[in-house]
Parts: sequence; structure tokens; C-alpha cells
Amino acid sequence: MILHLHFGAPQPEPVYRRLLDLVGEFTPLAQALPPDAALADVSGSTRYFGRDAAGLAALIRMRAAALHGLDLTVGIGPNPLLARLAAHRGEPGAIRTVPDDPEAVTRFLAGLPAAALPGVGPATARTLASYGLRTADRIAATPLLTLQRILGAAAGRELRERAAGIDPTRVTAGAPPRTLDAEHRFGHDEPDAARRRAALTHLTEQLGARLRDERQTCRALTLTVLYADRSTTTRTRTLSEPTAHSPRLRAEAHALHGSLGLQRARVRSLALRAGELRAAASTPRQLAFGPDDDRARRIEAAADRARARFGPGAVRPASTAGMTEPETRTPGRLPAEGERRGLRRGGARAA
Repeated sequence: MILHLHFGAPQPEPVYRRLLDLVGEFTPLAQALPPDAALADVSGSTRYFGRDAAGLAALIRMRAAALHGLDLTVGIGPNPLLARLAAHRGEPGAIRTVPDDPEAVTRFLAGLPAAALPGVGPATARTLASYGLRTADRIAATPLLTLQRILGAAAGRELRERAAGIDPTRVTAGAPPRTLDAEHRFGHDEPDAARRRAALTHLTEQLGARLRDERQTCRALTLTVLYADRSTTTRTRTLSEPTAHSPRLRAEAHALHGSLGLQRARVRSLALRAGELRAAASTPRQLAFGPDDDRARRIEAAADRARARFGPGAVRPASTAGMTEPETRTPGRLPAEGERRGLRRGGARAA
């Protein structure tokens, strides 16, 4: 059985790591979902501790309360999807279990709002509602071809599986996800907002390609602006869902830039950090209706293949023509004032 442990609120990194270590005392299969949750596969732990999954969850809750003063909410289910849904369905500070039984799963999903399913955002929920598909059980009973006509081939299939409680992903043990950074330095202090947006477009294209190449997604995006006087401004935005889709990253980066109201500020460099990285295979994807999303992702995949064969600059938006490839670092800190760095991996400078 799988535990989805919700810590109540985003936790500082040192506290989060201690919570993850606490979960690791009960199972080696503990997966970080920072900043406020974790997954744990306790299938092999129940016999060792002489407790069922609910008993282990109660013990973890007691330890977290005693050591950190936190009131955990725990969902238990036969897969990560059902465990997550159980954790979020009801009042916080409780343990809720979905038994590993098809009839029990069907009863649990009956009446569950479509918007509660991972990947179903407000726009998709409205589209589904226009067809009378407002709950998980109604979606699961809908023919696959109907859903695919509404949402597209891949999205329709994914939604139907989730609505039926099907989730093939596994808990992947690991520390809190790393970060991936990219930086663009202008040839001169840049006052033009359009050129800065073009640089951000270039950075997000490179970050997106790198994330997809490493089969990762990010949940947070941080923009750091270095000005001509060497002062800096940093803003972070948590995404509504993890993504490696370059257009989504571009929209978020442009929104961060626009929120600063820089106008004619003289900017020396821009740095983007993709944070809260996690494996793409275990990340639910926002479902979008119509063929446009599928088409955009096919084009993106073709561009990735071209970059892999001919180099990272082989395919790029027209607005970024002539720009040099951004510096990338993984993991590492954002650039300090006036510093120049090459590629960094694992905190060590590349030779």
C-alpha cells in the first residue's frame, strides 16, 4: 500500500528533509514531493513492524507531531493516485484509506468532482461539464473514443484511466528534487523590454529541452534580474502543476518579468531556475481539450530530436535568432553579482 503524507503547509528545506528522513525510518521507498508532501510505499514494511498501513501512518503522524509539532494528513491507497485523492478528500489531520478492492475503489470515486483528478484544471473541467461529465464515475463510464474526441487522443486516455483509479506509476525513492538553472548575459546593459522577453523565451526553450531530455518536470520557476548597478531582484512562481512544456514555461517566465514593472531599467543579465524537479513518469499532466495540445507536443518532440542530432541551437523561436546558448547549471545557486560561470553539476565546477 502507498501512503501520501501531507505536511499541512510548505516546509523550510531543513524541516522538510528531516520529515523525509522520518518517513525513511519506516520504508526505504520514500519519494519527496516538496515542499509539503511525500509518498511512501510501505508494502514491504508491514510485516517487519507488525502493523498494517494505517498503523504505520498513525505512528508516522505521532512522531511528526512529537518532533516537529505538525499534524499530518495521510491518504492510503493501492497506488499513488488513490492515496493522493484520499489525502485531499476530507478534513485535514486524519488518516483515510482506499482499500485495494475494485468495488471499494468504485465507491470512493463515485461523485468525486472531475476537478479533483490530477491534470484537470478549470478550463478542462468546464469543457467536461459542458458534456455532462462532472464526476469521476461519469467520466470512467464514458466510451474512450468520446473522451478522445473531446480532449485529444493521449489526454482522453489518461483522464479515463485516472477517473477509474488506474495509476501505473511507482514510488521512486530519492532526496528532494534538484534544480536546473540557465542564464543569459546581454552584450550591453539592456533597457528594451522586448529584447529581455526574447532572452527569456530563449532560456525557457533551453530549460524545457533540458528537462525533457532528462525526463524531468519542474513545479517552480525563479527569475533573477541583475541590473547595471549590480543590484538584483528575484521572484519565484509556483506552477499550478509540474511541467516541462516550453510554451508553459515561457508564459510563466514572461509573467514573472511583467510583474516586476521594469519598463526602461538597464538589465545586465537574466537567470531562470527550474525548481522542485521530479520524474516526468510520476507527474500527472494537465489535460487540455482539442487537438492543439497534442499538436504542440508533437512539434516540441520533433524539435527535441532535431536538437539532439544537430545541436541545441538547431531549432529555436525566430525572436531568439542570433542569441548565444545560455549557460546552464544543474544543480547550483543563482549567479551572484558580476559572476560568470560555466556548466556546474552536483555543486562542482566543470573543468
